[in-house]
Amino acid sequence: MKYTRRFSALTALAAIGIAVIAPAASAQTKDEQEIRALSMQWQRDVAAQNVDKIIAIHAPDAVVMMSHTQPATGTTAIRTMWAEAVKTPGLNLQWTPTKIEVVSPTVATEYGTYTESFDTPDGKGTDTGSYVTIWRKINGQWRVALDAPVTSAPLPTSVTEVGDMKASAATAVMWNDLVVPGFDPGAKIAVLHGDPGGKGDYTIRLQFPAGYRFPVHYHPKGEHLTVLSGTFQLAMGNTADWGALKTYAPGDFIYIPAEHSHFGGAQGVTTIQLHGEGPFAIKLGPGKK
Repeated sequence: MKYTRRFSALTALAAIGIAVIAPAASAQTKDEQEIRALSMQWQRDVAAQNVDKIIAIHAPDAVVMMSHTQPATGTTAIRTMWAEAVKTPGLNLQWTPTKIEVVSPTVATEYGTYTESFDTPDGKGTDTGSYVTIWRKINGQWRVALDAPVTSAPLPTSVTEVGDMKASAATAVMWNDLVVPGFDPGAKIAVLHGDPGGKGDYTIRLQFPAGYRFPVHYHPKGEHLTVLSGTFQLAMGNTADWGALKTYAPGDFIYIPAEHSHFGGAQGVTTIQLHGEGPFAIKLGPGKK
């Protein structure tokens, strides 16, 4: 009898354990399904260039850590990043979760792979890589707390030297934020040749997001400007009369003499190339001429 009673007690405990575990497993599956659905909707929002919906699934203090750039922290920085990203010409971005694991009632991890293609002045560009996304449940809703995509492309050799000749592949161009007091954020700069801040010749590229405008400024030395892609806008003068802007298409060339004030912007995502004799500098306000 004692063995029978003991067996009955063990059976009861096991039943209680199953009763407790089953709802937890069910809840975890429900959370995984919710996160997977959010991840898929996120991709559709990128394709639709719906930045508001993209931001809505991020926590207010979320962090995005992209390859080869500084982390974007908080709603404002992430909005700026995605507003530029979704307007990349020909962008096609897709990712596939490999695993979604709910590690606690309020924290989950997702990791997988991504593929990306986009238009460049030299043709179609592509990228592949892996990503990790940490989700946090806030007020009953799953939100992105950390997003960290990492490219699998090998770090390219930026410059090939043959004697005195130097060549740079388009895929090796390294972009950085253009930070100039008085200029709105969003513009990018890449140095192709030379030291713009030193003496000697230099070649740089500037990239502007759609709708970008830069204020009246001048350069101590003349600059040779070529439009590579998009629609560049420019006008000369000491006062920003936006109605005076002229538009320039890919292939157009502009020479701007030293100390001549100018202002402008970009209609769509636009890339220009500048070359001249250093030091290159941007001076706000009207020039001397």
